[in-house]
Amino acid sequence: MQHHNNKTCFAEILESSISIWRAQSWKWDAIPEFGSLVTATCNGRTIFGIIYDITTSPSDPIRQPVAYQKTEEELLKEQPQIFEFLTTSFSCIAIGYREQNQIYYNLPPQPPKMHTFVNYATQQEYEQFFASEQYLHLVCTAPEKLNLEELLLAIIKHQLAHQSLNKERFNKFVQTFFMLNKNNYLQTKMFLSRVQKLLELDSQWKKLELA
Repeated sequence: MQHHNNKTCFAEILESSISIWRAQSWKWDAIPEFGSLVTATCNGRTIFGIIYDITTSPSDPIRQPVAYQKTEEELLKEQPQIFEFLTTSFSCIAIGYREQNQIYYNLPPQPPKMHTFVNYATQQEYEQFFASEQYLHLVCTAPEKLNLEELLLAIIKHQLAHQSLNKERFNKFVQTFFMLNKNNYLQTKMFLSRVQKLLELDSQWKKLELA
């Protein structure tokens, strides 16, 4: 990772459009997590993205990986060169942007430029961005075929980890999700029961429930 403008960058964009962008990690083993909030800043605009797909593969199609029946530690010691041809890339859906200190829950006016650096969102950005549930509209209407329920569960899990989810925000999340999926009541109800199970496992959320 490198520091750029007081942020920790770990990847850069290699494919870019208004709604979807794909980036490559600078190190193959710098693998981000599914559902993470990341940012890309260019032209004075910070675009927020949610990671929905992650792939590690060889950069050279001729050098296909094979099973060596050895641990990673053994391979690093005996054949370190095999890791030189691995790359990790990930895809993001754009779910909003910040311009002149104002957050907009819309697609950005322009896609991020090629080779723009990608950062993990800071604690403050988690707090600010997820203060509104409006991002759900862009997640639920993304042009790519997403595993929507799994992605939303991952987003909630990351909010819990960053302590940026409270009861008021969660209630707004539930209300908005119901409105966006009002034609599929049974599926929505089943999904929310999964969310509730996730919350029950989180110690920080239990403290909020007791407060």
